[in-house]
Amino acid sequence: MLMQTSDKEYSELTEVQQQLIRETLITWLQAQMLNPQPEKTFIRNKAAQVFALLFVTEYLTKWPKFFFDILSVVDLNPRGVDMYLRILMAVDAELVDRDVVHTSEEARRNTLLKDTMREQCIPSLVESWYQILQNYQYNNSELTCQCLEVVGAYVSWIDLSLIANERFINMLLGHMSVEVLREEACDCLFEIVNKGMDPIDKTKLVESLCQVLQSAGLFSIDQEDDVDFLARFSKLVNGMGQALIASWTKLIKSGDMKSAQDALQAIEAKVSLMLQLLIHEDDDISSNIIGFCYDYLHILKQLSALSDQQKANVEAIMLAVMKKLTYDEEYNFENEGEDEAMFVEYRKQLKLLLDRLAQVSPELLLASVRRVFNTTLQNWQTTRFMEVEVAIRLLYMLAEALPVSHGAHFSGDVTKATALQDMMRTLVTSGVSAYQHTSVTLEFFETVVRYEKFFAVEPQHIPTVLMAFLDHRGLRHSSPKVRSRTAYLFSRFVKSLNKQMNPFIEDVLNRIQDLLELSPPENGYQALLSSDDQLFIYETAGVLIVNSEYSAERKQALMRNLLTPLMEKFKVLLEKLMMAQDEDRQMALADCLNHAVGFASRTSKAFSNKQTVKQCGCSEVYLDCLQTFLPALSCPLQKEVLRSGVRTFLHRMIICLEEEVLPFIPSASEHMLKDCEAKDLQEFIPLINQITAKFKTQVSPFLQQMFMPLLHAIFEVLLLPAEDNDQSAALEKQMLRRSYFAFLQTVTGSGMSEVIANQGAENVERVLFTVIQGAVDYPDPIAQKTCFIILSKLVELWGGKDGPVGFADFVYKHIVPACFLAPLKQTFDLADAQTVLALSECAVTLKTIHLKRGPECIQYLQQEYLPSLQVAPEIIQEFCQALQQPDAKVFKNYLKVFFQRAKP
Repeated sequence: MLMQTSDKEYSELTEVQQQLIRETLITWLQAQMLNPQPEKTFIRNKAAQVFALLFVTEYLTKWPKFFFDILSVVDLNPRGVDMYLRILMAVDAELVDRDVVHTSEEARRNTLLKDTMREQCIPSLVESWYQILQNYQYNNSELTCQCLEVVGAYVSWIDLSLIANERFINMLLGHMSVEVLREEACDCLFEIVNKGMDPIDKTKLVESLCQVLQSAGLFSIDQEDDVDFLARFSKLVNGMGQALIASWTKLIKSGDMKSAQDALQAIEAKVSLMLQLLIHEDDDISSNIIGFCYDYLHILKQLSALSDQQKANVEAIMLAVMKKLTYDEEYNFENEGEDEAMFVEYRKQLKLLLDRLAQVSPELLLASVRRVFNTTLQNWQTTRFMEVEVAIRLLYMLAEALPVSHGAHFSGDVTKATALQDMMRTLVTSGVSAYQHTSVTLEFFETVVRYEKFFAVEPQHIPTVLMAFLDHRGLRHSSPKVRSRTAYLFSRFVKSLNKQMNPFIEDVLNRIQDLLELSPPENGYQALLSSDDQLFIYETAGVLIVNSEYSAERKQALMRNLLTPLMEKFKVLLEKLMMAQDEDRQMALADCLNHAVGFASRTSKAFSNKQTVKQCGCSEVYLDCLQTFLPALSCPLQKEVLRSGVRTFLHRMIICLEEEVLPFIPSASEHMLKDCEAKDLQEFIPLINQITAKFKTQVSPFLQQMFMPLLHAIFEVLLLPAEDNDQSAALEKQMLRRSYFAFLQTVTGSGMSEVIANQGAENVERVLFTVIQGAVDYPDPIAQKTCFIILSKLVELWGGKDGPVGFADFVYKHIVPACFLAPLKQTFDLADAQTVLALSECAVTLKTIHLKRGPECIQYLQQEYLPSLQVAPEIIQEFCQALQQPDAKVFKNYLKVFFQRAKP
């Protein structure tokens, strides 16, 4: 019951009721000592939470003896100690839970509670922990581990000297040699080491811990087979290493070079242990030490020169990273699960180490990778897949470890360029692309594409690599995963080589012909590539044709050869869809039609604008596509799928054909506005915005004609009643509303406000009121911002003395109030970045009104509007002065302050 009671509700209970709650809890605790059977664990945890909530509420005022009362009840009874420790963990969770974001008031309260505990009871609590550890360390490992967890949790915010002293540390170190206790003892020592303290004291503490741990034989990693313990131990060693490095950094900054040198020696002494843990076959153990390793390399990077030992350490880390990057035999490439995902993340950590190694000694990294790579690829046929894969992977990783601008790895530094060039030559001539393992195949193609500039230096290797892409090693590989990735990489490879592809274009186009086939649902043939993969092949074909050195006639012929089969299939499939009865068949046909449009659309990615389309003589081909695809818009079946594809194609054609596409737009728009839903409209509006912004006055007659039909369709959907809890429908309406306002913004911002003005007085008024409503009534700062942009634009265009009749009245009756009513709403959150942007546009609107209406605007605000809001005269004066400032930024800043003060 208490857990469902807020602080405010609890404080409203009478003193007697609160006292009764305290007594009930203590009585329940006393009963636990006597019960023959302990309560279930979840009940004990819930009870601990209730105690903690009561502690937070009452400790500072009504129950200062909270812990002493509990201690007096539990004494050293095991059941009582269990509850006491659970309560302590629950209290810590309330005060310093790292996963909970506390309000500033809660944070202040928690700080006060911790300060009071430190003054009044922490020494007593620490003493009780010592007694518990001493009493139960040999006969109740569960309670001992619980207590160690409590010590570890509290160490972060209590006086460290209470724990980091001889008696406590000796006991903890003793626990390190007890099998059932050592994991928790490890974690507890980690928390002690992690505690912020003076760098010299920290160095001494870590060193004394290390000496005892070493003398206890804990540094002999090879003799330890308990991986769970080693995972905790590696975390402790990592903490000690990073603590020493933090001390070294602070000492260097403070100029204490002698102590810094001591800290560095302490760090160096741990490197051998770090390496043993880094190279451990268990990745969790290795992963836990990477932070120390990374920070150690950061230190070496800052040193002016490395000693022989430090160079040896760098080389050892490098070899360890190379070894640990290697896949295990058990890695499941076909069905990657949680273990595989964890290894991928672990590899990312190792990559960061490799990058840091490159910063410390790029020459050493390059030489090491070259040695491993060459040795492996000389005998790849007899080498295990994981070793071949990692050798190629290391070459791939060098590109980021030794970065250059624009991928220019094969120029500049001669040593590096020569090494990379030699390795790339070996990669493409060794025949390793034929290795029968997907990981090696994929790594080969990834690396070839990453170092595409190599083929500018040695173009004679292009045919070899092209064949690898095109045959059973790449696009025709037995693995769908390889085929899919290769489709994307092939597209990138061809794009990057550009003119160097010229001699191979016709051959490549012929070889990929079968991969371009549209697979209708009825043929039952399993295509080699998915439709998503085929998009990349179509794009590649388009790029090959457009970037070729052929004549415009030849390019047009090739593009027609590419797209005509799609158009012919499209016509046949559309007829079949019109007659199809079965819904599953309809969906399959519609998807296939959508793919056909998508493929044609993707070929146009090779063109950047109308000029390039014209130069290639391809305009006619795309106009034919348009005429072929547009009839799909009048198909009554599967409208959403078909419209989506054609809409995307129209977006591309506006870029590629420009005004040549305009004759098709009215008919297309008419079909797309029939029987449409929120999502259809929301996706249609960006198309109209693109046309409006690009062609402006050229499309004015079309916009005039379709303006109100579009708005009627939008209003119809927005006015549909929706169920209260239908979040999906509410979100769709919100997105449609945003799209509608974005459309109005595009029309007004493209200098075509007359399109709105010519819709008749009643329609104009309706449109204006929807904008006012959008600015004020909906708690959507993105839409509000757009609405204020529209309003300020309309005021700028129509707000002068010669504006439309009645607009000046509209400004004073509706636009000015909107600029105040919106920010005064509770939902207008001035702490939110989007809302602040909306307020900024609101300020622009007010500034624009003042600019267009002059003193009359100031007079209206001073004498009529602001007094009607009960704004104090001195604030009105201040507001009007800020509004009249020439610098708009001054007014924007002032407006935020104004509304922060004015909000109730």
